[in-house]
Amino acid sequence: MSDPDIQPRLKVEPLGISLGLRQQACEAIKRAIMAMDLYGQLDEIKLDERQLSQDLGVSRTPIREALSVLEQEGFVRSIPRRGILVVRKSKREVVETITVWAAIESMAARLAASRVTAADIVELRAHVEAFQDDPDAHIHEYSDANMAFHKAIIRLGGVELMSGLTDTLFIHMRAVRAVTMTQDNRARRSIADHRAIIGALEARDADLAARLVREHTMGLAAHVEMYGDFLDGPKADADRRRRYA
Repeated sequence: MSDPDIQPRLKVEPLGISLGLRQQACEAIKRAIMAMDLYGQLDEIKLDERQLSQDLGVSRTPIREALSVLEQEGFVRSIPRRGILVVRKSKREVVETITVWAAIESMAARLAASRVTAADIVELRAHVEAFQDDPDAHIHEYSDANMAFHKAIIRLGGVELMSGLTDTLFIHMRAVRAVTMTQDNRARRSIADHRAIIGALEARDADLAARLVREHTMGLAAHVEMYGDFLDGPKADADRRRRYA
């Protein structure tokens, strides 16, 4: 259980002095949010404009503008009398997020099958082979490699819009996969699934690649449906009541 007196804080670096500070601030805050353990703690994650201004080395104006952009993109949410909070999803919302990701990645795999190169296959295997003997011994590293694998599949689909659409989903997919990777022997089963997906892509079997990717990701949705009650703790319930009141 985390200390209630210690608020989670983004790890951001000072920005360089140049034009486009709003964009730089937006990207820096987004990177920091994506690196956080969103679902590994009960406390809500609140952002402080003043602290971000100090950490990034700029005035509060570009910080405020950046947070407005991030709210439009779905990374943060402004709550009256509570401030700016990093968005965390309920169990139902996480399952829906995984379902949308599965649809996009499945189509990307179908498209990738006709255009994948030998170098692409080597890249995909690199995300798997280094951990195949004992992924549980390097669970954090494998969790990162796991998400890199899935992002690579989407990129190999060759449709930039797919990558853009999954950016806001990625933060929650990464966080949920990191939490669930240690449960129910998922790391080892993940590696077996990834190897089968690589085999289908290498054989240029679009139907099989699409099906394997969809089944693999929807397996995560089923797991969250069964074991994801931690996403709907007391704070989540209270937050939703305030959000939809």
